[in-house]
Amino acid sequence: MTAVSDSLIFRHIFSTAESAAIWSDSGRTIYYLRFEASLAIALAKLKIIPQKAADAIVNKCTIDLIDWDDLRQQTELIGYPVLGVVKQIVKAVNSVEPGLGKWAHWGATTQDVTDTATVLQLRDTLDLVSESLDKITSDLRVICDRYKSTPMAARSNLQQAVPISFGFKMARLLSTFERHQLRLEQIRSRLLVVEFGGAAGTLATINEQHAASSTSLAACVPRQISDSTERDRIAEVGGYFALLTATCSKFAFDVKLMMQTEVGEVSEPYVPHRGSSSTMPQKRNPISCAYITAMSATIRQLSSALYDAMVEDHERSTGPWEIEWITLPQICTLTRATLRQTSDLIAGLEVYPDAMQKNLAISKGAIVSEAVMMGLGPTLGRQYAHDLVYDLCRRCVQEDKPLLDLLLADEKVIESQLTKDELTRLCNPINYLGLSVEMVERVLKGGGKT
Repeated sequence: MTAVSDSLIFRHIFSTAESAAIWSDSGRTIYYLRFEASLAIALAKLKIIPQKAADAIVNKCTIDLIDWDDLRQQTELIGYPVLGVVKQIVKAVNSVEPGLGKWAHWGATTQDVTDTATVLQLRDTLDLVSESLDKITSDLRVICDRYKSTPMAARSNLQQAVPISFGFKMARLLSTFERHQLRLEQIRSRLLVVEFGGAAGTLATINEQHAASSTSLAACVPRQISDSTERDRIAEVGGYFALLTATCSKFAFDVKLMMQTEVGEVSEPYVPHRGSSSTMPQKRNPISCAYITAMSATIRQLSSALYDAMVEDHERSTGPWEIEWITLPQICTLTRATLRQTSDLIAGLEVYPDAMQKNLAISKGAIVSEAVMMGLGPTLGRQYAHDLVYDLCRRCVQEDKPLLDLLLADEKVIESQLTKDELTRLCNPINYLGLSVEMVERVLKGGGKT
């Protein structure tokens, strides 16, 4: 094992079969072959190469004809795998008719093939990401609607803050993932560009009119000026994956905290023996969350290398390009695996409203101290009311008494003329959810416009 995605033990945790296939040796080489076949078809239509040459090239651009040991040796010798593939195509086409293979790879260069293949790999990876996002947002909508009015404690600096609804907490997550969906579509329009410029991007071997045919090379994605050493498109995708998986990690971190024994408000989906301890039978560890946070952190680190890969010299670079070869397969397979773990976590998330209600009562009413302060403010003044309620909250802890009882017995509170019913209402967390429910409904109605 040289990468965790290659491990027989870990490969289905830190990768997926679909993404691994895209970024495997065979997957990458298939994209090379598609480029060469599409190029031959386009050039034959323009009568730049003979039709029989194009037919032979297309016929021989099949993955089962690749000699992998020879390709490995050629790559080690030359430094790039494309020429090794082209040599095998030429040899195969020459077996049909001697000399016919010379028309393979006509007018193209290694960078054209490699960059177009990379774009196609990223395109297919984005399709998997989009599929995952659709599932995640769909499941989140169900949770948001189901728990839109379920009260719980918001946390600020890991301390209870004010009441919110669990649906509101999840609606923020839903809104973020919907923004990621919008970002994905915006990135597609910039990413899906054919690289076809020849030795230095000028297409000196094939004029612009003929080059227009290259739009067929990558499933009809557009072609524009060759920008082989302008790597912003690739770096943008890496940055997007870092953003996307950081959102997954933020959610996983919250779940880990809410799974603590002393909190117990949610838990990962129950699977017998998942997250169990070898010595403590009672343990149920947050395994998916641990995977998500680890993979997300790794993706952020790897994605930063893509910004180094942008610093390339002149029209063909002397090295930074290879950074993409090393990092992109890991970034993309880890991203897909992170989304899968996140999707499974959301789909099976176990929610415990009773525990949320119990935790709201831990502070004996102090969690609604802001509501009480604002209720007393008009008669006592906001600052005086703040200091008064602050002292009463300290007494709640010291004397182990409910805030309401201390309020009813305080002379200044009595002078405020707030009735017992009004104070009771102010001290009930469910009455201080603000616009939690309305905001959930707004997100559910917005459908990605939030």
